[in-house]
Parts: sequence; structure tokens; C-alpha cells
Amino acid sequence: MKKLLALAVIAGGVLFVVKRNKAAKAEADLWREATAPVPSTNGTTPAKPAGAPQN
Repeated sequence: MKKLLALAVIAGGVLFVVKRNKAAKAEADLWREATAPVPSTNGTTPAKPAGAPQN
């Protein structure tokens, strides 16, 4: 009985970790998508904001 309970606890822990990792990956993907630069639709490069250093 103790072995079965220990197995159930381990399985629950593994499921918890897998779900947490999947949620973290989804959050990171959303963040990456939200902060990605918007591609230009007219083929020009976007203008630099005023005060930006010139390279």
C-alpha cells in the first residue's frame, strides 16, 4: 500500500512539473510574439526615433 501511495505521489509530482513547464513555454512564446518587431509592409526600414544614436 505504501509503494502504491509513493508511486501516486511521484506521478502527481511529474504531472505538476510537466504542466508548469508547458505553461511557462506558452507564456514565453506569447511574450516573444508580443515583443517581436513588426515587419514593414512597404519594403522600407522603420525610421529611428528622435534622439536615437546613429550607427
